[in-house]
Amino acid sequence: MRTPRPRPAKRPAAPASSAPQPSAAGLPPRRAALTLLVQVLRERRSLAELMARTGADTTLARLDERERALTFMILLTCLRRLGQIDAALRKIYSKGIPARGGELKDILRIAAAQILFLQVPAHAAVDLAVRLANQDPKARHFTGLANAGLRRLAERAGALLAEKDETRINTPRWLWASWVETYGEKAAHDIGAAHLVEPALDLTVKANAGTWAEKLGARLLPTGTLRLAHKGPVEQLEGFAEGAWWVQDAAAALPARLLGDVAGRTVIDLCAAPGGKTAQLAAAGARVVAVEKSPRRARRLAENLRRLRLDAEIIVADALDWTPGEPADAVLLDAPCTATGTIRRHPDAAWLKLAKDRDTLVPLQRALLARAITMVRPGGLLVYATCSLLSEEGENQTDALLASGAPVRRDPVAPEELPALKGAITAKGELRTLPSMLPDPDPQLAGLDGFFAARLIRL
Repeated sequence: MRTPRPRPAKRPAAPASSAPQPSAAGLPPRRAALTLLVQVLRERRSLAELMARTGADTTLARLDERERALTFMILLTCLRRLGQIDAALRKIYSKGIPARGGELKDILRIAAAQILFLQVPAHAAVDLAVRLANQDPKARHFTGLANAGLRRLAERAGALLAEKDETRINTPRWLWASWVETYGEKAAHDIGAAHLVEPALDLTVKANAGTWAEKLGARLLPTGTLRLAHKGPVEQLEGFAEGAWWVQDAAAALPARLLGDVAGRTVIDLCAAPGGKTAQLAAAGARVVAVEKSPRRARRLAENLRRLRLDAEIIVADALDWTPGEPADAVLLDAPCTATGTIRRHPDAAWLKLAKDRDTLVPLQRALLARAITMVRPGGLLVYATCSLLSEEGENQTDALLASGAPVRRDPVAPEELPALKGAITAKGELRTLPSMLPDPDPQLAGLDGFFAARLIRL
């Protein structure tokens, strides 16, 4: 009978993930970027929602201004280039990234963004990734895999990036197919290219746009928006505290302008938060009734108006249930949508939205449009807008509305109303902006969000 061999002694248990880890310069912003990336891609939470609650996020609260800037540079690069990053990681990890690795996949994405696109020295990016993995009780078992794979990634970076069409691979397939069907292959590539560039800051001013352009070193766009290459907190810019301007993409400022002279008129702004269009209308002298379903977003709208020293009546209600005391002179409906037109500013939108979200939102938009018509007096104006690149949420909606016999007709937008964007006016007189419009030699100063807007007259 064989004598059984003694079993080897058990290794000591690995320390818990909360145990102190060796500190390294640059680790806190990577940790913050990882936390946010996980929340966006795994928990499907929008970055705007997460940032609205920054005060309660201890990961971000502990960072200084420079570290926060680095956090967002890494995070936004990862989201803008997620298709390329994942394709490169699939090449390196041909057998797959272990599913039981906890946050390993997102740790590798964070490191790859730095190696492939941010010119961070490979040894630093790899070392910090390994440190991050060591802090995760599941990923820590694969630090060797992370180390070796990321070093191979750095060695093959150029070849890996050259393999793929960057404008296409960084766009979800369903979204790319929609763009090609609606706008054509070339336009789809132009849209995808615009999404890869971090855009400049756009501001709408209450008055004296030329003066504020000089003060801020900004460019005055032909649409009336100020545009400047600013990377720090907007609160530090001159004019913020006194409420001289607010942040608003150049395209987002167009729908309210389609209402023309609103001074002294009653205008209902449906789905109003965060309040850029409400502010435009109030600054133009309108009596604004801002309707917003979310109490939290309504509070943010009120805060923005207080800073801007502008007045509006804020109604916290669902636009589908609320009825005004009397019909208004005009209604502006910027309807909930997939927000696919805002990917250049919010790259998380590309990965948060799915085709099924569009299918859910289209009936809601149709219902809101029908409800909005009842709020306009005969002869009054209704502007329907969405920050979407999907025709189902724009052109198709107004076509269906008119075909249904609704008591409205189109009031076509004339080219002279938007001389700098004549190409954005469709044959039917509706507005369709694309991210590739407003070209500029400096890519960061080019482009605008993808928007649709139609102007209708109540019969």
